[in-house]
Amino acid sequence: MRGAVEFRPGTPLPEREGVWWRRSLDEAGLRLRERVSAAYTVVYCTPLIAAGVILIALEPLLVPVALVSWLHAWVIPELFAHRGARVVKPLPARAGEGGGPEHAARGFLADLLGHEERALQAASGLALVRARLGVWLVGEAGALLVRPGGRRVHCFCARATDSALPRSDRIAHLLLALRQDEVGFATVANHAFAGAAWRVRRRLEPGQRPALAAARALSRLSDEHAEILDRRP
Repeated sequence: MRGAVEFRPGTPLPEREGVWWRRSLDEAGLRLRERVSAAYTVVYCTPLIAAGVILIALEPLLVPVALVSWLHAWVIPELFAHRGARVVKPLPARAGEGGGPEHAARGFLADLLGHEERALQAASGLALVRARLGVWLVGEAGALLVRPGGRRVHCFCARATDSALPRSDRIAHLLLALRQDEVGFATVANHAFAGAAWRVRRRLEPGQRPALAAARALSRLSDEHAEILDRRP
């Protein structure tokens, strides 16, 4: 994402021109990513699970070896989730950070959020945004997208190209880009993971987990509201 933002709601992000070959990551695109991610997990883990079962069937004394095989089947998805959760890991603080520029940037970011969202961002470092594709948690170098229902999470890596920006300005930059063009933001950002929310939660910093819980609760509420509207005659 570019260092300076001209906020024009509804206008496609100019960065989309640089990734013209990518398919737009809209609702259908996200569902496809979820299916592909689930398929990869099955492909990687099923042989390991089956190998453990076969070993025990052939020789019960091989239980320790089977357990190692099953452990690998557990660890592989965990490694994928770890890679995804890293997109919102706080970046190392720079020398002199936290002075006047950061104070001003924090005030600007607070103006973009509601009261509860400001408190959540101050505690977790993640800005909660409700949008069409789900509920986003925006950090300084990436974002999590909690899908309706709160069970699935997508992880995106994206950051401002201007490394001199204060920490809060980097978050505000991504937040404005997301509000301007949600599908474009998801398309331009590098997709790092799609999978179960509980796997991502385990890999987040402890202070970030309440933000994910809040996003999941809001996603479930939005999903229930949509179902009620669908049932109306």
